[in-house]
Amino acid sequence: MTLSVIEKGADLKGLDIESRQMVVDTVRQLRKRLLTKEKILEFDKNEIFPEKEIREMLGPDIGLQLLFIPEAYGGMGGGARDCCTVTCEMARICLGIATAFFAIQLGSDPLMVGGTEEQKNKWLGKIAEGNTLVAYAVTEAGAGSNLAAIRTKADPVLNDSGQIIGYKINGTKQFISTGGYADFITLLANTPEGPAFFIVEKGTKGFIQGKGEEKHGIRASNTSPLSFADVFVPVENLIGGVPGNGLKQANQVFGYTRLMVASMALGGGKAVLDIVIPYSQERIQFGSPLSEKQGYTHKLIVPHTVRLEAASTYIDEVAERLDSGEEDLQVEGSIAKLFATEVANRAADDAMQALGGYGYISEYEVEKIKRDIKITCIYEGTSEIQQNIISTFRWKTTRKTKGEYYQSIRSEMEKIDATLSDAGCRFYALSAGALNDIIMQVHDRRLTRKQYIMFAMADMMTYVEVGASMARRAKILTETGSPEAEKIRCMSRIFANEVAQLVAQNALKILLGSGEFDHKTVSDWMEKISYTQLAFSHQNVVNDMDWVADILFER
Repeated sequence: MTLSVIEKGADLKGLDIESRQMVVDTVRQLRKRLLTKEKILEFDKNEIFPEKEIREMLGPDIGLQLLFIPEAYGGMGGGARDCCTVTCEMARICLGIATAFFAIQLGSDPLMVGGTEEQKNKWLGKIAEGNTLVAYAVTEAGAGSNLAAIRTKADPVLNDSGQIIGYKINGTKQFISTGGYADFITLLANTPEGPAFFIVEKGTKGFIQGKGEEKHGIRASNTSPLSFADVFVPVENLIGGVPGNGLKQANQVFGYTRLMVASMALGGGKAVLDIVIPYSQERIQFGSPLSEKQGYTHKLIVPHTVRLEAASTYIDEVAERLDSGEEDLQVEGSIAKLFATEVANRAADDAMQALGGYGYISEYEVEKIKRDIKITCIYEGTSEIQQNIISTFRWKTTRKTKGEYYQSIRSEMEKIDATLSDAGCRFYALSAGALNDIIMQVHDRRLTRKQYIMFAMADMMTYVEVGASMARRAKILTETGSPEAEKIRCMSRIFANEVAQLVAQNALKILLGSGEFDHKTVSDWMEKISYTQLAFSHQNVVNDMDWVADILFER
């Protein structure tokens, strides 16, 4: 269980609300001048990497990259909440351009977590000056998300005294965002002591930045292969000055970087709703607007609006925890990425359906956004990689704590339900309890070796934890008298229904599908975890969806 850091009164890293809003407003202005709809569609159609526009965004008049650079190195010192908010807003304009902007953040992360003061001053200072594009060069064709399997080598180069003066790098990298245009890259390569990050500058002899890939989506971004043939890198470009720390440095930022990808997906999801909601209010069919038809609103829009609100809530909570100084939030980053990217992808798919034939036409942008969003389910670790991380780590935590991890969430939800009975907390509590028991059953029967079962558990874990976050938000908003409180409580009830049904369905899939449990054992288990009560989460859910639709469509 994690209390909101607002409740705990913790000091939070980052900008004040007014400064953050100023940056958000700056991004929104880009849509009117630098990144108009016409330009975005042109970039997509002709697969143009808008280097001029991106460099202008980094220049002295805008300087968006200053957001994530610490003040000590010439930046604004924004925190995770600030970066998530701005990244989401940029993705709302174009996910391809948001990817190019994210590549600069990602490329600077090894410096942030592992660089020496001298390296930070030099290289982060270059980024702050606004004339530098950066890329994060880790992925290889044969390694993917398994960073321990990379083959790019960095062999020490010695002087006559036997001192290391640099490294000679050989190998290839694949799928590198902004790789073809980067002024410098942060490269992960194997040294004799283990993987390490290096800074490699554009134009270095033997360093070839390849031709951009032709892609299904995010066509406004550049994705290039990189090759290294006896590329000499001076020892001062070894990030941190000590070889062998690369995997540790990469793992340190996964919780943060995957949260950024979740924010990008959230922005894309919001963008399609920005299009289909007004359309439904204007489109008349059989005598009335589509916005008045339950078959349209309750199937194609309301569920996605609720899920994206839940994603936003969870992203905010994890970002807040990072800004409070918490570390080791890799699993939370994976949960955020898995949930936000998958629900945004589904939202974009149904948005195309919601527009009918127009959804298939480029001019309406939704088909482009759909193509763009799909990549968020793939890069920075596919959804299946996230499921593997979530299920493995949460299973081990559950066993280590003897069930206390999810039991604490159940107790927290029961406590909230005692004072806030209309936020679906009862069903979050039941779901957490059922999940806890399933984890124990899977462990005892050694079903953790079956990956499909682990993935089913990962989905249960994800939905339960996101749902608990939604309940916490409903509680805080209610206690502070926020005008948003009633809406979030209603959305929380709708989402609680989805959580309860997913947990119930996946539990039976595991128990019956594995073939390890007889019918009596399954029946006893269903009674033990109040399986029948989970079905009552359906109560009034259609009426709740009506209420949310009234708000969305201003009925």
